[in-house]
Amino acid sequence: MQLSKSGTVASGAILVLLAFTFTTEVTAKSFLVEQRKSSVRGALDARGLERDIGTAMGEALGCGGHVGGEHLAAIEAQLAPMWSTLPKTAEGNVERRSLRYLIHRHFSRTSALHIRGFEPSRPADATGWGSADILSQRVPAFVESVLQSKHKLELGFTRSDAARVVATIEQLIYDFEGSVLEKVYQKQRKPLTRSLARQGVEQLLEAYMVRWLLGDDEEGIDFFLSNRSLLESSIPHWDQVVAFANGQLRELDYRRQSSPGAALAAASARPGHNALAARYSFEDVHGLVGGITKSFASFWESECVSMKSALVEMDTHGTGRVPLSKFYSSALDTEWRFGESESYLRDLGALDETSWRGKQVIIPNYIQAASNCIITSQHYLVCCANDCEGHLEEIETKVGAPTAEPSQILAVVGNMSAQTTLDDDFPPHLEGSLTQQLEQIAAAHGGRVPLHGRLFAQWLHYAFPRECPFPHKTGVTAAVTPNEFGESYAASDDEMKRHALEANATVIPATFGKEELQWMSQWSSEEELIADYTASGLHAPWEHRDTAAAGGAVLFMAAALLGLVSLGRGKVAGSEPGLLPYHGKAHFV
Repeated sequence: MQLSKSGTVASGAILVLLAFTFTTEVTAKSFLVEQRKSSVRGALDARGLERDIGTAMGEALGCGGHVGGEHLAAIEAQLAPMWSTLPKTAEGNVERRSLRYLIHRHFSRTSALHIRGFEPSRPADATGWGSADILSQRVPAFVESVLQSKHKLELGFTRSDAARVVATIEQLIYDFEGSVLEKVYQKQRKPLTRSLARQGVEQLLEAYMVRWLLGDDEEGIDFFLSNRSLLESSIPHWDQVVAFANGQLRELDYRRQSSPGAALAAASARPGHNALAARYSFEDVHGLVGGITKSFASFWESECVSMKSALVEMDTHGTGRVPLSKFYSSALDTEWRFGESESYLRDLGALDETSWRGKQVIIPNYIQAASNCIITSQHYLVCCANDCEGHLEEIETKVGAPTAEPSQILAVVGNMSAQTTLDDDFPPHLEGSLTQQLEQIAAAHGGRVPLHGRLFAQWLHYAFPRECPFPHKTGVTAAVTPNEFGESYAASDDEMKRHALEANATVIPATFGKEELQWMSQWSSEEELIADYTASGLHAPWEHRDTAAAGGAVLFMAAALLGLVSLGRGKVAGSEPGLLPYHGKAHFV
C-alpha cells in the first residue's frame, strides 16, 4: 500500500461487492423467456413497460431493500431540473445514453460519488452501458433484459424508470457497505445479532473507516489497526475522520430523542432491542455507515478547497490553468500534493499541451481527477465536489428545455458569479470571443444551442475556467486511480526539478490579457451529443446535405469511433484568438 500524491490512502486491491448476491436463477431464466415471447408478439404498451421495470427493480432490491414511494418521489424531484432539459424521444422519454448521463450527474451532484461505468469519458458498449458499470455486473439478468429489451429501445425510459435505477444503485452500494461492516464485526468477534453499547460501536466505526479507506488490503488494515500512532500519522486528518464517523452516531442519538415514537416502532421489529437505550443493533450501525458514504465528500470538501486555492493562487491570469513548471515547483517547495507524473496527468485529462506557454495543468479537471478521490473502489469513487454542477443546475432550471438561443444563455450566465473562494466573487467575462463562440455553436445547430453537448460544456469551461472541467472527447481520458495507472503515476524528483527550472521562463506579465495569451488554444470544434436531438426540434446543417455528403459524414463518424481518424486539437497559430470554424461533424457518446 502507499500514500497517493493527493495525500489520501490508495489501496492496490479491488473492492468486490460480496453482498450483491442475487439468487432465483430459475426466476431469471423464466423472465427472460417471457421477454423473448413478448418481443415476438410485439412491443408492450407503456403501462406494461412500467410494470416490468418496477418488477425487475423490485427483484434487484430484494425483500430487505424495498424503496418506498416517498423516496422514489424525492429522487424524481431531484432529477426534475436536469430531466426537463434532456432530449426526448417522440414518446417523451429518454434514450439509454441520456439515462446513463443523468445517473452520473445525479450521484456526482448529490454526494460527489462517481459511479464506475457511468463516467462521460467512458465509451459505451453496444448496449449503451459501460462494460464495467455497477448495473452490468451486479443487477441480475432479468433486470438487464428489461433495460435492454426491444420495447425499451423503442419507447425509452421515463423519469420514474430513472428514479428506480438510482434507487437500485443506492441499494447495491448500501449492501456493499453492509458486507464491509460484517467483516469488521467478524474481526472484532461481535455477533451480528447482539446490540452493542456506544463504546463498542465507536470501535466498529473506527475499524470500518480504515477498511473503507484501504479496501481489501487485509495486511495494511491489520497493520494500521495494530499501530494507532502510525495510523494517525499516515492518514491525513485521521482524528477528524474518526470524529466525523462518531458524529453520525451522535446524530442517531438525537433522532431517537427527538422522535421516540418512530424509534420505538422501528425497534418493535427487533425483539430484545431497546430503541431508547444507548444500545445499537447491526441495522443501526449499517444505517450509520450508509450516511457516511453519502456525506463524506461534504466532510472532506475543506481539503479539496485548500488544494484548489493553492492552484488558483498560481493562476495569475484567471485562465483556469497553471504552468506545469509552477505545479512541480510548488510540489518541491511546500505543496506536497501536486506530484502526479506528466503521463498520468495526460491520461486524467488534466494536462493542456496546446498553448505556446507550454504544458499547463487544468484546475477543474485536476480537482475532479481520480487521483484526488479519497475513496476508490471498483464500483464507485468518492471525489471532490464538481463546482460546475451549481451553474449547470441554474441554467437547466431557468431554460427548462433541451436547447436554448444564445441570447437566453448569455442572459442567464451573465447573472451568475464565478465564486472560486469566498473572497473571489465576480461575473464571467462573456464579451468578445466567448459570445461569438456561443453564436457559432448555435449556427451549427440551426440557431439553438444543445445544452447537453460537448461544445456547450466546452463553452462553459471557458466561461468558468476554474470551476467547469474542460470536456475531452469520449475515450480520450480515463478515470483511473494511481494504483490502476501503475508505478509511474508519481513524478520523479528529477522530472519535477527539470520542469521547475522553467518556472521563471513561463512567468507572463500581469498586463497580458487572456486574448493575448491565446487562452482558448485548446478549443476543439468537434461536437458530441448525448442523444439524438431531432425530436427536440434541432436540425444540424449536415442533415440537409445531399446523399453523398451525408454518407461521407457517416463514414467519418464511423472511422472516428474506430479510432482511425484523429481530429485536430487547438487552433492554428496566428488565427483569431479562440475562434475556430465548425466542421459540421457530430456523433453521439
